[in-house]
Amino acid sequence: MTLQIEPSDSTCGARVTGFDLSGALDTQTIAEIRRIWLKHRVICFPDQFLSDAALEAFTVKMGGFGEDPFFDPIPGHDHIAAILREADETAPLFAENWHSDWSFLAVPPAGTCLAAIEIPPTGGDTLFADQIAAFAALPDERKNHLRSLTAIHSAKGAYSTDGTYGKSDIGRSMAIRPNDSAHQTRTHPLVQTHPETGEEAIFSCAGYLVGIEGMSDEEGFAFLVDLLAWQSRDEFVYRHVWEPGMVVLWDNRSVLHKATGGYEGHRRELHRTTIAAA
Repeated sequence: MTLQIEPSDSTCGARVTGFDLSGALDTQTIAEIRRIWLKHRVICFPDQFLSDAALEAFTVKMGGFGEDPFFDPIPGHDHIAAILREADETAPLFAENWHSDWSFLAVPPAGTCLAAIEIPPTGGDTLFADQIAAFAALPDERKNHLRSLTAIHSAKGAYSTDGTYGKSDIGRSMAIRPNDSAHQTRTHPLVQTHPETGEEAIFSCAGYLVGIEGMSDEEGFAFLVDLLAWQSRDEFVYRHVWEPGMVVLWDNRSVLHKATGGYEGHRRELHRTTIAAA
C-alpha cells in the first residue's frame, strides 16, 4: 500500500495509511513513522485492528514502555490499560479535562498510543490542543514571561484516595488504582523545548497542574485559568473522530488532550500503552 498522509484542518493531526503496524517494522519504517508523528503531533492509522501483543510490540519499537502509575493492566499484558466505559455506566466521564499524560512524573512520557477495540456509533471524540502552535502565536513579551515560570504538577486531584477517581468514585468500569502517592508534587518549566524537534511548547494542563512557583494559590489559579483559555482556542484544537480498528499515536510533549462524551447507552473500549521518554 502506498504511503498517504492527510493532514487535518487544524495545526496538528493527520491520517496516515500505508503502514501495517502489526508487521515486521524495520528501523527505516519506524524512523519514517516517527518523522510523521513529530511533524503532525497526533497521527491516526485506520483499519489496523491490532492484537494486544502487536500493540505492545509497536510500542517497544516506538521507544519502549513508560510508567503507568495508577492503572491496573489488562490480564496477560502488563503494559496495556483498558480505557473502558460500559453502556450502562453512570460515573463521570474519564479524562474530561485538558492534560498531558502523567505530567506529574519526574520524567513524563513521550507519547501515548491508543488502539480502538469497541467504538460507539456516535460520540466519544478525543480533542487535542497543539501547544507548540499555541506558544508560537503568543507575542514575544508573553513568551518571555512564560519561559520564566515553573509549574507545580500533582496527581492528587485525580488519583489520591480523596481525588476524582478515589474512594468516592463508584460504579466505574476502568481498573484505576488510586493511592496517596498521588499527593507528591513535581516541578517542570512551564515552557519546554521539545527534545527531538527543538520547538518550544507550553507544558501546562488543567488536569495535573496545582500551582505556579512564586504565586499564591489564588494568583496561580487565576493565571492558569487565563492561560488555558488561550491554550485551548479553536485554532489550536483538532477533534479526532474514532473508527473501528484505528490506532492513534500522540506526542505528550507537544499536545494536550481530553475526552468527550455523547455515547450514552453504548460501550466504548480502547487499549492504551505509554511510550517512554527518549
